[in-house]
Parts: sequence; structure tokens; C-alpha cells
Amino acid sequence: MSLIDRFQLTVPLIQAPMAGVSTPLMTAEVAEAGALGSIGIGATDADDARAMIGELRGRTSKPFNVNLFVHDSPTPDAEREAEWLAWLEPVFRQYGAQPPASLNTIYTSFADDPAMLAMLLETAPPVVSFHFGLPGPDAVSAMRERGIYLMATATSLAEAKAIEAAGIDAIVAQGIEAGGHRGIFDPAAPDDALGTMALTRLLVRHTRLPVIAAGGIMDGAGIAAALDLGAVAAQLGTAFVACPESAADDAYRAALRGPGAYHTMLTPLISGRPARALANRFTALAGSAGDRLPPDYPRAYDAGKALHAAAKAQGKFGYGAQWAGQGAPLARAMPAAQLVATLRSELDQARTRP
Repeated sequence: MSLIDRFQLTVPLIQAPMAGVSTPLMTAEVAEAGALGSIGIGATDADDARAMIGELRGRTSKPFNVNLFVHDSPTPDAEREAEWLAWLEPVFRQYGAQPPASLNTIYTSFADDPAMLAMLLETAPPVVSFHFGLPGPDAVSAMRERGIYLMATATSLAEAKAIEAAGIDAIVAQGIEAGGHRGIFDPAAPDDALGTMALTRLLVRHTRLPVIAAGGIMDGAGIAAALDLGAVAAQLGTAFVACPESAADDAYRAALRGPGAYHTMLTPLISGRPARALANRFTALAGSAGDRLPPDYPRAYDAGKALHAAAKAQGKFGYGAQWAGQGAPLARAMPAAQLVATLRSELDQARTRP
């Protein structure tokens, strides 16, 4: 069953989880407006995630989605990491700082976090989604037994087939246009870089699961196009960054309105995995990176966050993880509920246009 039918959503729309940007307030506002709001908990621990879910339930009784990262456990590599930090050292020095002496694994994969699974089984959020990979069969079975609707991101037909075989309920078809981290299961494998529309149609034709289109969709006309290709809903993330309820800081919001929005870049430099961001000082470092490979995700992110903090302390804001998709210039600053209503109106207009 499609999540639209199961949860009686009035708008075929999912607000993307956007860890670090989506807030319980924004998620609740989206849910109250008739769409599916989402929060990302892949960058926190079970206790903080439980608190976020509790706050969200205090704001709305409507269904919502909780998103987790299921990446491979990183392999520490002292030589590679030291070389990476040495490369970044001159940039740190520009802001009167030194890079970290070593890197840490700052986020735990859901696959390695039994406390997070226990928290989900305890709180039973209506929808749980996965990015970067899939949980094991025991975890899937346990969540299904609790009545949780499960979704997972695919960037290819092969990943979609794995999602289908794992007993997941729906597929998020993430096109290359999408902002934030690319959900590819193996970042070292070849990537066909399929666009949202081609990928959506491919998965609709060759899988049996409901498909949610994600990547570059910013308005009702884009949602209508996705539905016309057979998607049951569209997932929008960048469209919600400018909402006042998001956790995006002033620099992020300003960058979204600036020229960098027209030149988003897919880069592994910031976190260690490919992710699409606004063009800024960090993405510009690609020109000097050469053939260096960043440390494994999320250990590279430890360095990226330290550089952002050093520059921010000196009033420079171009090193943050300003994730955004290729539709970034179409972002509109308005309250989340108003944005959902606007998208609904635009969708209605697009679907009735002769």
C-alpha cells in the first residue's frame, strides 16, 4: 500500500529529512498541512533521537518519517588521514587555527547501533527511512512487526531491487540532481548518475514497490511531472531549507539566495561521501585536491566541521555543509505550512492545465 493511502495524506509530498536542518517544529508544521514531514536522526544518538521524536509527537498527532544512515563502518587509515589533514592545514592557518591532530568517527551507522533500533521499536514512529544502505533482515522484521512503514533510498535499479528483496515498503528514487548526501550504497562503485525523472520511470517500470521521486523538485509543476511518470509522491528537501522553521543558519540562507545556488557541486570533500552542496569556499577546494581521497565517511566530516568552526570564528561562513539540489535558485522563503499549501495549489493547477 502506498504511504499516501495508508496515512491519508492530502498532498503527495514528503519533506526530506535533512539531518541538521529539519527540526521537529518544521516536521510538525508540514504534517499538520497534510504532507509527510521528516526528521533526520542519523547524526545523533538514541537518546537525542528519542527526545526529537517526543517533541515532534508533542506538536502533532499526524504521521511523520524518521530517517537513518546505514553506511558501512569506516576504516581508520592513519596515513591517509594524516595526508588529508596536512593538505587542509594551510586553509586552517588562514583562520588562525590548526587541523585536528586525528579524526574521529562522529556518527554511528544504524547497522552498528542496537540502541537506536531499540529506541525505534520502543517509540514506533509511523515511518522510518534509510539512506546509504539497508538494515539487516532481523531489524527489518522487528520494525515491520511494530507496524512501522519502511522506505529506503535507491540511486539505481540494482539498489531498488535490493530494497524490494529486503521487504521494505517503498523506494525513494534519488536522482543526481538531489541536494545533500547521495544515497548510493557503495560510494566507491561506478555511479550511472541517473536523473530523477529517468530513475523514477525506470523503478516504476521494473519494481513492484511504490516509488517516491526525489531530486531537483521545487514546485507543484515538478511534483506533477513526477506523478505523471508513475511516482506516488515527490520528496522535496532544498525547497524547505529557507523556511523559518528550519535550522539553517543565516549564512546558509544567504548562500541559498546567492550565486552559488546556480552552481551546486557534487563533492566528497566535506564529509567523505558524495554530496551536493552550494558552491562555496569548501567546494572550491576541489581544484587543489588533486587525486587525494578523503578519509572514509564520517571521519572526513570531523575535519570538515572543524574547518567550518575555525572559519566561522573569524566571521567567514563558506565552509559549512550548505547542502542543496540543482533546483536551489527556485527556493522560496515562507513558513513550512504555507509552502505545503502553495505546492498543493501549484500541483492542482499543473494537473488541470490543458
